[in-house]
Amino acid sequence: MTVQLVSLNGVVDRWPEPMLLLDHARFLDANAAALELLGYADLGELQGRHPTELSPATQSDGRRSLPAAEEILRRAHAGEPLRFTWTHLKKDGSPFTVDVSLAPIPVEARFLLLCAWHDQTERLQEQQELIESEARFRGFFERNASVMLVVDPESAAIVDANAAAVAFYGWSRAELVQMRITEINQLSPEEVAAARARAAREEQNHFEFVHGLASGELRDVEVHSTPIHQGGRLLLLSIIHDITLRKRAEAELRLAAAVFEHSREGIVVTDAQATIVKVNRAFPGLTGYSAEEMLGKNPRVLASGRHDRAFYEAMWATLRREGRWAGELRNRRKDGELYAELLSVSAVPDAQGAPAYYVGLFTDITVQKHHEAQLERLAHHDALTGLPSRRLLLDRLQQALLHARRSGHPVAVVYLDLDGFKAVNDVHGHGVGDQLLTLIAHRFRGCLREGDTIARLGGDEFVAVLVDLPEVDAARPVLERLLAAASLPVEVEGRGLQVGASLGVSVFPQHDAVDADQLLRQADHAMYQAKLSGKGRFHFFDVDHDRSVRAQLENLGRIGRALENDEFHLWYQPQVNLRTGAVVGVEALVRWAHPERGLLLPGAFLPAIEGDPLVCRLTDRVLERALRQQRAWREAGLDLPVSVNIASRDLQDPAFPMRLGEALARHPDVPHGRLSLEVLETRAIEDPSQAAAAIRACRQLGVGFALDDFGTGYCTLAYLKSLPVQRLKIDRTFVRDMLEDADDLAILEGVLGLAGAFRLEAMAEGVESTEHARVLLSLGCELGQGFGIARPMPGAEVAGWVAGWRPDPAWKRAARPA
Repeated sequence: MTVQLVSLNGVVDRWPEPMLLLDHARFLDANAAALELLGYADLGELQGRHPTELSPATQSDGRRSLPAAEEILRRAHAGEPLRFTWTHLKKDGSPFTVDVSLAPIPVEARFLLLCAWHDQTERLQEQQELIESEARFRGFFERNASVMLVVDPESAAIVDANAAAVAFYGWSRAELVQMRITEINQLSPEEVAAARARAAREEQNHFEFVHGLASGELRDVEVHSTPIHQGGRLLLLSIIHDITLRKRAEAELRLAAAVFEHSREGIVVTDAQATIVKVNRAFPGLTGYSAEEMLGKNPRVLASGRHDRAFYEAMWATLRREGRWAGELRNRRKDGELYAELLSVSAVPDAQGAPAYYVGLFTDITVQKHHEAQLERLAHHDALTGLPSRRLLLDRLQQALLHARRSGHPVAVVYLDLDGFKAVNDVHGHGVGDQLLTLIAHRFRGCLREGDTIARLGGDEFVAVLVDLPEVDAARPVLERLLAAASLPVEVEGRGLQVGASLGVSVFPQHDAVDADQLLRQADHAMYQAKLSGKGRFHFFDVDHDRSVRAQLENLGRIGRALENDEFHLWYQPQVNLRTGAVVGVEALVRWAHPERGLLLPGAFLPAIEGDPLVCRLTDRVLERALRQQRAWREAGLDLPVSVNIASRDLQDPAFPMRLGEALARHPDVPHGRLSLEVLETRAIEDPSQAAAAIRACRQLGVGFALDDFGTGYCTLAYLKSLPVQRLKIDRTFVRDMLEDADDLAILEGVLGLAGAFRLEAMAEGVESTEHARVLLSLGCELGQGFGIARPMPGAEVAGWVAGWRPDPAWKRAARPA
């Protein structure tokens, strides 16, 4: 059965909106509105076609047309009324979109489908235009470099924020849209209302606020607000500009203007041609010229004439080269008064870097310069006497030394100290003492020649510098005048006072390089020598003696460091019985292993420390080393007595026996009787009683004693009898020359006689040959040491030498019968 749309009351065909009828998913009928919309001339072009034949392959919502249509038809044929949107193609291929109402109509056990189309092209176009408009806004909003917020004016809630806003405020977009604009704005509600009211009165849509960032930093901002419509809502698009730097710049400009006008320093601004264009309020008070008088003038109207053309040319050259200049000037006020000013000038460049303006800032420093001059005088002159002070003295002395180097004329430095001045202060008081110093200082000044200087160092000490002396002796008349001036009577407050002076003199140049300070120290030292010599005289510094003293001090210092660095070592020279050949002991001899000079013998260093406490330290070191070596030999099976040389200072030291006892106590395994001490005859007789007491104290410890180099001193028989020694060591000079010198042989025989008379052992030093040993034995001297027996050797070599030692058989043949 064929069903026509017109059969539906004849109304459908005249219905203004398209209506169609489908049977078995095929178009069966359509009204005129549908055919017109599709662009078909008659129904025949439409009948029998499937809806997807009139549809693009893909719907606007992304669905595939065929599967979607099949699903829709399946549900409709099942009797389900449906509403949906569908895109069709007109006959010419152009698309259009309609809202479809699909109503199933039951007919003979099946459903026909009545489609009512509602053309949505215009509505969708409006929607698309709206979407495109919003997309354009979104693109403008998101990509804009300006900070933008969308704000609900009713609730003050932030609706949206662009990327620039996220970067500026430091909160994420999600955090911002949960905030109200009042949380960012740091002004109070009253301040915000006042700002808006002010903007409204001025018909403005922008405001200045202070916004807080996530970091806590506050920024000045300018907000421009524009109403917009989104989703049917009236919102505000706020464009925010950071004006913090501008506000700071404005504040700085206001501050600069305030500083310019209210500065107490004078400020003058000129153009590039140095024409004055502006001065500040302080300028007239400092110069006497009003602003009107100075505008259009050149600053040279202030010139005092104290600076020459070269000065100003140098100033402008610096300004052009560096863009700034600073220094002191002498200028003249309008009334003619001179004043000192401290001026700094800076160039202000234009856009191309060329000077456009010059800004000068100046301060009147006239009062300060007066104070500086006063302080300068106080710093360089003695407040009491008006004489130069130490500072000015050193400066003049330096200049004198430079002149002396060029001219070759000597300079004398005279250190003066008043004799008896302390008594004047103690008896009459410091006031009288000060007057006395002032009068004597005036006298001293009158004693000098032109070019000489007299200065007061403090108290009653003065220094004179005598320059351009033809020779050193030319200073003597001046020195005599100074001594006379100091000793003349002085009347102060009716009291007759008299003092004297002691003078020390140092001279430049010297063999060694000296500076001003050294010359002063030398003169000071010489002055003390003058006082020690009886006062009221002058004394010249002895350069050679000072050099010797300094060399001695340097030697002592180096030897002290050598002790600290353990640079002293012991070598040992064997002592033998010439008759039997037995080794009776060794003498410990000190050597200095100098890092630069090599191995040094005692003569190179012992004289430098003789009488100095260092020699006692060396003795203690030698005793310790000798006892330690004895212990090592004993552990190796070698038992050798050791003799150690000590200094006269050791004998004069009451603590020496205790020092010796402590050393022995540290080595209990070394028998005390195996150690003996040697002292020079010449040293032992310096204080016979003290030497004898010290020797007796050491002998109580079991230590033996010998007089070394016997025969070279002036030992009397009584003195020899009083000394508790066991051995005399005959000096090598007598032994060495006895073969050629009869006098030396006679002395040798006499010494051996004394030894026998006092029951003392005799040992000969300087046994250098077999003949020496033969003669000694023939004279009855059995003990000897010398190069003919063995040279000194390190301790490690002694045991080997002893093992290999063999005496000359000729010695036994020359010996006296026992």
